[in-house]
Amino acid sequence: MKVTTAVVILWLIIGAIAAGQRHYYSSGPKNCSQAGTLLVTIIAGPLNYTGVNPKISCKTPEPSK
Repeated sequence: MKVTTAVVILWLIIGAIAAGQRHYYSSGPKNCSQAGTLLVTIIAGPLNYTGVNPKISCKTPEPSK
């Protein structure tokens, strides 16, 4: 259990470093797509360094008039 927890934490730290190297923290997420891309990059962890470049696109509904 302790080893699994340590591996998961290390995995997420590596993902956070990859997001930082892509400058995703320089300006906060302005929309759903940017927030999703940031989260997926962190979750992908070390896979970012093997060529994985996760991107999320989403569209929020417009308010009714």
